Amino acid sequence: MWNRRKDEDVTPKVSLNPPTASTLAREGIPMNTLPQRPMESESSRTASIGKSVIIKGQLFSREDLYIDGEVEGSVDILEHRLTVGPNGKLLAGVKAREIVVLGTIHGNVEAADKIEIRKDAKLVGDIKTMRIVIEDGAYFKGSIDIVRPAEPPKPKEQPRPAAVAAAAASPAATPVTPPGADLKR
Repeated sequence: MWNRRKDEDVTPKVSLNPPTASTLAREGIPMNTLPQRPMESESSRTASIGKSVIIKGQLFSREDLYIDGEVEGSVDILEHRLTVGPNGKLLAGVKAREIVVLGTIHGNVEAADKIEIRKDAKLVGDIKTMRIVIEDGAYFKGSIDIVRPAEPPKPKEQPRPAAVAAAAASPAATPVTPPGADLKR
């Protein structure tokens, strides 16, 4: 079978100093043995407000926002998505690109793209949006204003030069005399 050579030492070498990153890399051991989180892209980041947080005032965000706590005031997330979690309670006016409601909103809501009111959610207030989804079991009280996407402006008629406009208007205003007719004054 297999026999060890006498020059092979089986006892591990113990060092009081922790290994350096270069030593670990040479041996193929990762520096961090914990599972690494995948790199999040800029668009997949979501800020979160936990269910024990209470905010009174204005809330502005430049990234997607998940609210599971309480907010009283106004919420403006004009270019991103707002998700109101199942424990979320908003007594606020809300403006966002997209809104998903799993909890409760009391206030007027404006979404540039879409609003979803999921099962067991509650929304009391007026809605202004392009698209809306209200699932069975959701509670909604208020009015809905569906807005259409802005149409591209129609090309305006080019203004005619004054001489052309006057010539176009003058034949109807003055009588036409046949050629060769003598005019008396």
